Amino acid sequence: MILDKIAAATRHRIERKKAEVPLEKVKHMALSMGSGTGFPFSAALNKPEISFICEVKKASPSKGELVADFPYLQIAGEYEQAGADAISVLTEPEYFQGSDDYLVQIKEAVALPVLRKDFVVDAYQLYEAKTLGASAVLLICALLDTRIICDYLAICAELGLSALVEAHDEREVDAALTAGAGIIGVNNRNLKDFTVDISNSIRLRQLVPENILFVAESGIQTASDIAMLRRAKVNGVLIGETLMRCHNKRAKLAELRGGANDQD
Repeated sequence: MILDKIAAATRHRIERKKAEVPLEKVKHMALSMGSGTGFPFSAALNKPEISFICEVKKASPSKGELVADFPYLQIAGEYEQAGADAISVLTEPEYFQGSDDYLVQIKEAVALPVLRKDFVVDAYQLYEAKTLGASAVLLICALLDTRIICDYLAICAELGLSALVEAHDEREVDAALTAGAGIIGVNNRNLKDFTVDISNSIRLRQLVPENILFVAESGIQTASDIAMLRRAKVNGVLIGETLMRCHNKRAKLAELRGGANDQD
């Protein structure tokens, strides 16, 4: 499965990084930055209407290269001007052509909270995310057992980072809840065949208490999709490919926002 390949590549990447900058040094750097962040990513999702997490990514394993030209700072700026609530930045280099540098530069260029979108397999990455300027990290239930997620959530709390805990099915939602996740994201993409079904978020939303922030991820393309998710009491949506493929991102986000205000 592609997720296993990405995880293996990530483990190799982290071992190389540890050889350059040891864990204790990264941990010291992260902790010295303090935890009094106010958790801006969580705050960005905790609003009366659906929040929009707009993603900056050049490629994906399922679709290959999404854009040949990749002015990532301009894209992040367009998202901010269009009223995005947060920005997700892919930093995985091998399969998504991401970079830590993208996140560092975007964080300096915009005032929005930034999610580091990577494949966390080691606590090192949490401390690293803090030093890069991230406001939040992604924890994927398909990669981490419940005990590890619980441990990582404790580290995130100590660092002042929010954690988007991603699930794909009922079992993973239960694991996220058991671990104590404050934000659960449901990926609508089937990891085995890459098909997408937005109803997955709507179905699994019913299993999550309303005091837990809930994000729908993948396959969201239209205002009617947003309206459907709003009615299901989804707190936020993470949108990548739809926006990355769109030339006028401000217009597209405005169109999608229309679904958030649809009262039908």
